[in-house]
Amino acid sequence: MTVTLAELAEKLKALESAVIFCHMRPDGDAIGSAMGLKRLLANCGVKCSVACESAIPRKFDFLLDTSAFSAPVDMSAEAFIAVDSSDENRLGKYGDVFMQAKKVKFNIDHHISNTRFADYNFVDDVAASCEIMVRLSEYLGGVNDALTANFLMTGLSSDTGNFAHKNVTADTFRAAAYLAERGADINLVQYNMFKKQSKERARLFGETMSKIRYFAEGKIAMIAVTKEDLSRTCASSDMTEGFIDFPLGIEGVEVAACLLETGSKKFKISLRSKGKANVNEIAAVYGGGGHILASGCMIGGELEEVVDKLRYTIMQHLAD
Repeated sequence: MTVTLAELAEKLKALESAVIFCHMRPDGDAIGSAMGLKRLLANCGVKCSVACESAIPRKFDFLLDTSAFSAPVDMSAEAFIAVDSSDENRLGKYGDVFMQAKKVKFNIDHHISNTRFADYNFVDDVAASCEIMVRLSEYLGGVNDALTANFLMTGLSSDTGNFAHKNVTADTFRAAAYLAERGADINLVQYNMFKKQSKERARLFGETMSKIRYFAEGKIAMIAVTKEDLSRTCASSDMTEGFIDFPLGIEGVEVAACLLETGSKKFKISLRSKGKANVNEIAAVYGGGGHILASGCMIGGELEEVVDKLRYTIMQHLAD
């Protein structure tokens, strides 16, 4: 069932307890929306915990009070809430737990590929799930402290490339202004999200960008990060967040792809477009999805096999 924000808020406020689920390998929007919602509901007397297959990446250490993140699933909770996840598979090992449990289920998300997999669904194709949370907060007593504001600002900043992507609207800026008024530190957020990096990440970034591959007369750019690359540079996979923005920014490139090896013959694919290709449709070919200009999927095979598959699929969807 699709619900309005007002209806969603009333149902959430009526709960006594809930578990908030977010997707595996969480980014700033997943972390921000999960932790932000947890704090908003706590102010309404709803006891919440956050379940995630993965721990918070180190780059988010600047956010305080994250001990409740990635907690064991509390099966005694009254309801399950999924945030920033287009389908139950994005929840990783918790996907089956979410779907099979006899709980009231909620789904709050901003991906156009969302499958409406819960009992109550609110899906809006806006810049970030945290933008939805800011609007939802109006029905939950508002954002009343700087930490909640920082969580939500982190999500807004993360999914908009620090307010530089095409998904940014006037409403996005209004949400950011609201959070700034309530204590969000945009300088703290943007420094930690987009500037601060370890020597290991810097080395991995340099090596990766030195091996950009171009196809379709330079309209397609691909980068790849293998397990061996991570081991050699002493980097971790979460350090690759944001890598995709560099090849997309190259003049003439219309679609960029980042191939991250996550296991034997398994690659996590991040796709970005400047507008001449709908990468949500490209990702859907491989069971993934997301947004028109930013999507992802998983593809199996040897690296060169995956490159060839992806090159062909992108070219089929790339407008002249």
